Amino acid sequence: MTSSLVPRMQAHGESIFVTMARLAIEHGALNLGQGFPDDPAPEAVAEAARRAIAQGHNQYPPARGIPELRRAIAQHQGRYGLELDPDRHVMVTAGATGALAASVLALVEPGDEVVVIEPYYDAYPALVDLAGGVRRTVPLRQPDLALDVEALRASVGPRTRLLLLNTPNNPMGKVYSRAELAAIAEVAIAHDVVVVSDEVYEHMTFDGHEHTPVAALPGMWERTITISSAGKTFSVTGWKVGWATGPDELVEAVAHVAQWLTFTGGAPFQPALAEALDRVDELVAPMMDSLRHRRGLLLDGLTGAGLVPRTPEGSYFVVADAAPLGVADAHEWCLRLPQERGVAAVPVSAFCDAPEAVATLARFAFCKSEESIREGCRRLAG
Repeated sequence: MTSSLVPRMQAHGESIFVTMARLAIEHGALNLGQGFPDDPAPEAVAEAARRAIAQGHNQYPPARGIPELRRAIAQHQGRYGLELDPDRHVMVTAGATGALAASVLALVEPGDEVVVIEPYYDAYPALVDLAGGVRRTVPLRQPDLALDVEALRASVGPRTRLLLLNTPNNPMGKVYSRAELAAIAEVAIAHDVVVVSDEVYEHMTFDGHEHTPVAALPGMWERTITISSAGKTFSVTGWKVGWATGPDELVEAVAHVAQWLTFTGGAPFQPALAEALDRVDELVAPMMDSLRHRRGLLLDGLTGAGLVPRTPEGSYFVVADAAPLGVADAHEWCLRLPQERGVAAVPVSAFCDAPEAVATLARFAFCKSEESIREGCRRLAG
């Protein structure tokens, strides 16, 4: 029997996250690969959600999000020097992936080209294919992960419609420098390209690195959709509340498509997250202190197990090279790890069109408990 799935989506099988989670459960392994935190939500945020449920915030919220949350998002973006009108420049979505899907489907026609910098979050290629777009990838240079500006320029042509950017980057933990963002802006402006910037790890930067939204650069506000979410920032990934911000025309396009995808959601979570965003620095600080410590534990543990990890500037992922262990194919190695070592990791090749340069790299998450990190590294070393 032939597949019922449309041909353009047949190249996208089971997500690597689903595969590794399934294998972790099957073998009772510690899942150090998937980016859902062991940390509870801040108690103030959880209490605000409980209070909203008790107060009856359980029906459909407005399609663009409740006014209180849109105001909080607009105010939050003000920290970057961006002045947003919450009624015109903000759209609440079903998680960041909901915003990404609505953005790509709203702006890409079949045959339009979309530039994607790799390694990329694995939803990007699937969404481009879903829209009928043509993907053009620009690999980050190895091993320093510098943006290859000449390759970026060469990837853009007359059919280029979008550029998908992710900073801080998942899976690599790279925070784009101001100079790299300026190069992206120069290309986007010169070729009239819209940038969709995925910034869900914006509050997770280390060692003096600072997150800069590309929309804050000269000439970029009018051509950028900025996407973020509450899931990573407040350890509430299951709440699935994200947002897209940008100029009227682009946000209107996102809103038009989003209404036919997920319409709206997260009714009791929206007022809770409005309160949380108003206190984001206070609420995130303890989490960042803990993540900084656990990052060190994971880096030391992976090194002790014989891998060569890269110290991330942002996100809560560490990418490590397994080649010193004799691994030539990290994808195959990661599929064996849950059964052989009781640990799950994610191969970086799953995030690339051209996996050769990252064939021996695997991603580990340090948003897990100290106990899980220590035990996982012990098992890897065993």
